[in-house]
Amino acid sequence: MIEIKEVTTMRQWRRFYAFPNELYRDNEYFVPAIHMDEAPTFDPKKNPAYEYCETVAYLAQRGGEVVGRIAAIINHKLNAMKEMKRMRFTRWDVIDDIAVSQSLFAAIEDWGKEKGMESLIGPIGFSDLDKQGLLIEGFDHLSMIITLYNHPYYADHLEALGFAKDVDWVEYKVFVPEKIDPRVERISTIARKRHGYRLLEFKNKKEVIPYAKEMFHMYNESFGDLYGFCPLTDAQIDIAVKQFFSLVSLDYLYVVADKDDAVIGFGIMAPSFAPAIKASGGRLFPFGLLRILKAFRHHEVVDMYLIAVKPEYFGRGVAAVIMNEGIKRAIDNGVKWAETGPELENNEYVQTLWSGFDTEQHKRRRCYIKHLVQ
Repeated sequence: MIEIKEVTTMRQWRRFYAFPNELYRDNEYFVPAIHMDEAPTFDPKKNPAYEYCETVAYLAQRGGEVVGRIAAIINHKLNAMKEMKRMRFTRWDVIDDIAVSQSLFAAIEDWGKEKGMESLIGPIGFSDLDKQGLLIEGFDHLSMIITLYNHPYYADHLEALGFAKDVDWVEYKVFVPEKIDPRVERISTIARKRHGYRLLEFKNKKEVIPYAKEMFHMYNESFGDLYGFCPLTDAQIDIAVKQFFSLVSLDYLYVVADKDDAVIGFGIMAPSFAPAIKASGGRLFPFGLLRILKAFRHHEVVDMYLIAVKPEYFGRGVAAVIMNEGIKRAIDNGVKWAETGPELENNEYVQTLWSGFDTEQHKRRRCYIKHLVQ
C-alpha cells in the first residue's frame, strides 16, 4: 500500500532531501545537490521566494520505506504578471512504479485545484537559477551541478499521466580550439574600440561585489522574456551572489562595462565541480571542500553558468568580448571543453554564440505541461 504524507517535520525533510541520493546511489552519472544549498530551499525563513510563492511537499512511502517524493510551487507574482493560474512541480523523484507517481501527482494536483490552479508544469523550480527540465536525452553523460539527472522511465510516467511537451532545452559541449578564433577576436577588438567597452579586471572577489547586484539586475532584463522566468528580488540576488561567487574563479568571471562604467554584459563560468561533489555525496565537509579546491587547480572541463547581455546591446559585440576572453583563459588552462547549461531550443541568440566552434549537442531536457481544467 502506498502512503502519501505531507512533509512537515524535520525528520521528513531529511528523508525528502536524502531520497535522490539513495535512489541513484549506484548511478555513475548522477551528481547530488549541494546539501548546504538545497536544505534551506523550502524554509520560508531562508528562501526569499516565499515572499510571493507558496509550496507543498509530499513523500510516498510503502511499508515505511520512501519510494518517491515531489513538491509543488505556486508563484503568485508570475501568475499575476502573466495573467494565468499555473503551478509547478519540482523535486520529483520516484522508483519505477507508475502507481507511486500517480499517487504523488494526484496529491499536488488536488492541492493546486483547491488553490484555483488550472495547469501544472515541470520539473521547474522557484526561479530560473533553480534546476529545471526533465532529462530526455544524454543519460550517459555526467550531470552538471546546476542541472537535474533522472532515469529514462520518468518521461514514460509523465506521458502516461497525461503530460505533454511544453518546451525543450538543449545542452552542448563546446570544444576549446587550439588557438584563438580570429573572427571572434576581430569582432571583440572592433567592439571595444568603436563603443568603448571595457573588460573589468579584478584582483580578488571583494572587488566584484560592487558590481554584483548590477549584474543580476541586468540578468533580470536579459532573461525577462524567457520561458518561466520570474525576476529576482534583491533578497534573492543576495543569495545568488553568495552561491555563484563562492564557486567562481576570477579566471572565468567576465564583466563588460560601457564607457560610462555601467555593466552591459557578463559571463560566469567555473571549473566542473561535478566529480568533486559526486565523490563527497553533496557535502562540503569534511572532504568536499578539499576536492573542490583541487578542481580549481586542475580541471579539463568548465561549466558555463550564465552569459547575459543587456537587451539593447544584443548583436553589438558584447558577447564576443566575453567569448574571446573565455577562449584565451580556457586555452591557457588546458581546458578541453566547456559545457553549457540548458538553453531553450529556440533561443537563436544563444545558439549563434557557438556557431564558430566544434560542438556536440549531448543532452536534451523537457518541461512538461498538464491542464488541470478541461
